Parts: sequence; C-alpha cells; structure tokens
Amino acid sequence: MIDLMSVVDWSRAQFALTAMFHWFFVPLTLGLGIIVAVMETIYVRKRSEKWLAATKFWMRLFGINFACGVATGIILEFEFGTNWSNYSWFVGDIFGAPLAIEGILAFFMEATFIAVMFFGWNKVSRRFHLTATWLTAIGATISALWILIANAWMQYPVGMKFNPDEMRNVMDNFWSVALSPMALNKFFHAVMSGWALSGVVVMGICCWFLLKKRNVELATMSMKVGAWVGIIGLGLTMLTGDGSAVTVAKHQPMKLAAMEGLYDGSTEQEIVGFGILNPAKTIDNAEDPMLFDISIPYGLSVLARHDYQAFVPGINDIIAGRDIDPETGDTVNTVGYAERIERGRAAQEALRQYNAAKEAGDTAAMAAQQAALEKDYPFFGYGYFDSVEEAVPNVPMTFYAFHIMVLAGGFILLVLLVALFALYKKPKWTGKRLFQYIGILSIPIIYVCSQCGWIVAEVGRQPWTIQDILPAKAAISDMTAASVQTTFFIFLFLFCGILIAELCIMFKQIRLRSNTELSDEINSQENDK
Repeated sequence: MIDLMSVVDWSRAQFALTAMFHWFFVPLTLGLGIIVAVMETIYVRKRSEKWLAATKFWMRLFGINFACGVATGIILEFEFGTNWSNYSWFVGDIFGAPLAIEGILAFFMEATFIAVMFFGWNKVSRRFHLTATWLTAIGATISALWILIANAWMQYPVGMKFNPDEMRNVMDNFWSVALSPMALNKFFHAVMSGWALSGVVVMGICCWFLLKKRNVELATMSMKVGAWVGIIGLGLTMLTGDGSAVTVAKHQPMKLAAMEGLYDGSTEQEIVGFGILNPAKTIDNAEDPMLFDISIPYGLSVLARHDYQAFVPGINDIIAGRDIDPETGDTVNTVGYAERIERGRAAQEALRQYNAAKEAGDTAAMAAQQAALEKDYPFFGYGYFDSVEEAVPNVPMTFYAFHIMVLAGGFILLVLLVALFALYKKPKWTGKRLFQYIGILSIPIIYVCSQCGWIVAEVGRQPWTIQDILPAKAAISDMTAASVQTTFFIFLFLFCGILIAELCIMFKQIRLRSNTELSDEINSQENDK
C-alpha cells in the first residue's frame, strides 16, 4: 500500500509538473494570437507600415511560444497512456473523443494556416494573409475548446454509461459531454484568462520599451491593443468565473468548501476576503478553521447560489450528508460519505458477481447484479476509500491558491484600468517610471494568477481523476515509484530547459526590437518589397 501511494503521489506530481509548464505557454498563445490578428487587421485597413512592423514583431513572439506549447502538450497527452493506463482504459472511449477531434480538426487547422501566417508575406494577398492569421488564432481556440471539454468531463462526468461486459464506461450522448455547463464555463473562463494574460504581457513588454526610451511609438500603439484585449479578457473571465462558481457549488461542493476553508456551513454564508488558515484544523476536531480572516457578509451564498440567504454546506456537512432545502428551509439528508463508501463497495461487489454469473452463464443473476450495479454506480469510486478523510482535498493549497488568484486578478484589473485611462486621458503617465515598473511587474503577477486558477481547478477536485467514479489511486499504471521518480526529474530538467530557451529567445527578440527603431524597420520593409 505504501508503494502504491508513492506511485500515486509521484504520478500526480509528474502530471502536475507537465500541466503547469504547459500552462506557461497555452494562455499566451491563445491571447497573443488574437492580439496579432487585431494588429494585422488594423494594418490591412489603414495600410500603415507601422502596424505591419508591430504585427511582425508580436507574431515572432507568438511563434516562439506556440512551438514550446506544442512540445509540452504532446508529452502531456502521452502521460495518459504511460502513467494513467487504468484511467485510459476505464474512460478512453469518452475522454479520447474530444482529444481526437482536437488533433484532427483544430491542430491540423493551426498547422496549415500558421505556415501561411509566417511564410506567406509578399507571397499571398494582404487579405488572404490576414485570413490565415485569424484562422490560426481561431484554430488555437478550437484546440483549447476540445481539451477543456475533456477536462470538464473529468470534473462532471455526463453522457456516459458503464458497460459491465467491457468493464469500462462508454459514451452514449456526445452532446451532453460537449455542451455540459461545466465544459462551457471552463472553456470561456480559460480562454478569456488567456486574453487577459496576453494583454498584460504585451503591456509589460511595452513598458520595458518605454523605460528604455526605445520604440516609444511602437510601445504606445501595441499597449493600446494589449490593454483593450486584456481588460475585455479579464472582464469576461470574472463573468464566467461566476458561472463556474455556480456549477462547482452544484456538482463539486467539496471543492467549493475547500476553496473557502469552510468546515461547517450556514445560511447567509460569508466569504473570506483575506484569511490565514489554522493548520491544526481537521474534520475531526473543534478547532477554529481560521487564525485570522476578513470576510464579506453573505458573499459565499451569493457566489454559490445567487441567493444571499442560501445554505452553503461545509466539508463536515458534505461528509455527514447535511443540506437545507432551499424552498422550505428544512434540514434534509443527502448521501453522506460513509454511506457512499458502503454503496461504492456494493457496486464493485455487484460487478464482481456479474462477471461470475456471466462465466457461469446465469442470465438471471447477471440481470439482477446489473440492476444492483446501476443503482449504486454513482458512488462506484468511493468504494476504493478506506476512510472518509481520503475524499477531502488539500484544503490549504486549494484555499490559498483561490485567494491569491482573486487578489492578483483584482490587482491586474486595477492596472489595466489605469493603463487605459493613462493611454487615452493622461499620456504623460506612461512616461513615469512608477507606471512602467508596475506594468513590468504585472507580468509575473498575472502568471501567478493564471497558475493558481489551475491549482484550484485540479487540486480542489482531488482525490478524483473522474469525479465520484475513479479516484487517482485506482487510475494509475502498474509501475514502480522509482520509474516515475526518474521520469519526473527528466521532465523537470527538460521543461526547465524549454522554458529557459523560450525566455532567452523572446528576450533576444525584444532586445533586437529595442535596438531597431520603427522608422528603420519600415525602411527595411520597403526595401524587401
């Protein structure tokens, strides 16, 4: 058992490592593709060589980031087969479908038009090239769509049916998978956060140009586009975040409780604006969950159910199966975790008996056991747990990641609003060192915000690979902890190398741009023609 848990922990760590490095590149690809397309649209409409020079500069940064994202993304998908083969067998028919569509449709679309985007200058018409640029950006977004649909299905498994003869789940409603509320909210939330991140990155690089007093005109032009894309992206991220909170409250209440460090819920539940968790707090003691907190009255009730009087269950309530009927206000009993574990084991036993009856050719027993299996299958995964504590996620990591994300997002919103005000109303502000340093500092802050969002999404649903159906310890491959440790450190060095290489190449391109004034670039373009 110790070796099993070590394999689980190292496999989770390796997948988290790969996913977090991959997420360094993905949001910048999603947003920078849109920014480049907007800039090229302005160029085509105005026939301005200044905008052509700006487009080509940001396009080079997009291309560098795109290549690194592809490299890490391929490794991420392979890990489903190498480290999580039981998972791949159990739900491969469902999880594989969105990934197959992503590879066949979106990735080929990107690969086709990105060639025109980078090598089609002066070889195709302006409008055809612009179309290729937009299709590349749209292709990247469609690629994200199908990957996020697959991820959302893991959080909220729908459109499937368990086949006891094949011992795995099969898809029975594709559109339920593709159009689930979890999938739609996750898609828009992740993509719009990519817009926000890219807008901030563009603004930060422009602030560096302003700080060095190089390419001031390019920096001002680009900052306007970046700030607008960033503020639109962040606004829509916050809007879809509200929708995500409602779906999480409904389908993953344990994640919401962990996000708030909430052990015992109540009606008119407040939300923690800032707080420090009590490390001594567990589900089986009466310690105060907070050492210090500043809370907003009614906030969590409004966030979770859009009703300031709504009851929001805490961790202990969910474990015990306590809830409150929103219509009558009466206390109602849901299925507690102890009962879920019993029913999960009953479902697993029914599956074993079904297979025994099948081998014996007893069709009547098969039918009876299949009925018993279907009755308790919603709790199938709980049968793998030895105690209710196993079903509780890492509360401190989820709590702090959520609140860092919110605070960082609020700071970025303020920065973007000030930037737009400065660009259009107070241009002199952009020449101030304080403004420039804050713009540069915003780049690491928005990345921290973005990474924290994924920590909340993925750590908050632990220990599940598929919510309520398959925990992580039942999803791994049959391998030793030593082999996973070895590949973990290989990937760590590989990904650090890729990230360092990307940053070095991007910094080189930025320095080259800073040493070449916009007028020199325009003259060079005229000579090329």
